[in-house]
Amino acid sequence: MLSAIAYGLAIVLDLFIVFIGARFLLAPEAAAAGYGVPAQRGDSAYLTVKGGRDFSLGLIGLALLAFVGAEAGAWFMLIAALMPLGDTLIVLRHGGTKATAFGIHFATAVVVLISAALLFAL
Repeated sequence: MLSAIAYGLAIVLDLFIVFIGARFLLAPEAAAAGYGVPAQRGDSAYLTVKGGRDFSLGLIGLALLAFVGAEAGAWFMLIAALMPLGDTLIVLRHGGTKATAFGIHFATAVVVLISAALLFAL
C-alpha cells in the first residue's frame, strides 16, 4: 500500500511539472500570471526557459522512477523541493501575494518533501 501511494504521488507531481512546463511553453503569459508574478513585455525568452526547464525536470523525475527506482526518485524529489521554495521567495520579492507564495509554492514544496519521505521509506 505504501509503495502505491509513494509512487503514485511522485508520478502525479512529476506529471504536474511536465504540465506546468508545457503551459509555460504554450501560454507563457497565462502561466506567468498563475505563477504569481505577471510577465512584463519582453519576458517571453525567460518564460520559455522556465517552461523548458520544468518540462524536462518532470520527465527526468519520471525516468528516475521508471528506470532507477524509489531511492533515486526520493533524492530527486528532495532536491526538486528547492525549486518551489525558491519560487516562494521570488513571488514574495517581486510583488506577488503571500497567498500565492505560501498557498501554491510553499505548499507544493511541502508536498514534494512528503513525496520524498514516502519514497525514502520504501
